[in-house]
Amino acid sequence: MSQDEDSAPGWEAIDRALQPLYGTQEPRHYGTLLRYSLGGPDPLDGISVYKREQPVPHWHYVTYGLSELYAKESEDAEVSGWGFELTFRLRDDSDADEPPMWALAFLQNLARYVFTSRNAFSHGHYLNANGPIAADTDTRIRSVAFVRDPELPPTDTPNGRLEFLQVVGLTNEEEHAAKRWSTVQALKVFEPHMPLFVTDLERVSLMQESEIAAEIAAGAAREGSTTGFLFIDQLSWEQRPRMLRAPLTELVLGARQIGELLSLLPLRLPFDKPLQLIGPETRVVFAPGRRNAAAAEDGALRLTLSPETVKDLVATLQAREGRYALRSFDTLSVQVRKTQIKDGEGRVVQTIG
Repeated sequence: MSQDEDSAPGWEAIDRALQPLYGTQEPRHYGTLLRYSLGGPDPLDGISVYKREQPVPHWHYVTYGLSELYAKESEDAEVSGWGFELTFRLRDDSDADEPPMWALAFLQNLARYVFTSRNAFSHGHYLNANGPIAADTDTRIRSVAFVRDPELPPTDTPNGRLEFLQVVGLTNEEEHAAKRWSTVQALKVFEPHMPLFVTDLERVSLMQESEIAAEIAAGAAREGSTTGFLFIDQLSWEQRPRMLRAPLTELVLGARQIGELLSLLPLRLPFDKPLQLIGPETRVVFAPGRRNAAAAEDGALRLTLSPETVKDLVATLQAREGRYALRSFDTLSVQVRKTQIKDGEGRVVQTIG
């Protein structure tokens, strides 16, 4: 590595963690010209890539920059930076001497999301890419999950502890299935078909395999869903008071989120688990209860739904623009608005609802 810093104990700790796995293999390393902290465009100081032949031919990418590479700056002495570095395994059956460059930009974008949103990734998290993870391809891999790298255990550095979170490419169908049950449990089901969780851009969805689909459906029916939060773009609500009667509550959602909401409510509330929608400016919490209720709490809306109303909502609501009333909860209405999907240049590429 070529760094201006005289001391880079965090960087050296990552190198040491990789040494038992790769020995004397010299990785391809791609560094940045100007550090992010000094105004550079890329948050990662570098990415090392190792060539692998087993269990399938692939490239193993490892990031440098989400942990503290140089001097200790954060107040938490136990954790280095964000507490993790990203890894990514990309299948490549060719004889190429260099790894695909798009994956470098992809990992930089994931790191940029962490730095700008201040939201760290953890084992079991997922993120939809809103399109192919490799731009200008028609791959079905359009989502990612995060799992501890199966070959790189957590390590202690002079700046604190860090773990290696591997980015695992999923299809939209696989992401949906994972959210209905558990990302971690779903990945265990997928693992025999994804050795070392290598991402293969050419593969089809594993949910086409009836045994896999049945195992995940059984797990969700048995345990419910571990997905307690949905981050959505279109969310608002309003309560209108009435004399001597309960206020009228109107919930506004985008059509794009309706499918996920309807699939998760029956896998959360009947298991005595709430489901929270988080929008740009407000939150809505769906909670289980014997009687329906709607209450504003600290700027958020809390909707308590009876078992009957959960079934009523699932049967009534559709991913189509309109206003929906519930027979079992007559003081609540749900307005569904169209959702526009835009590309990186702001052009509308799809309208839902």
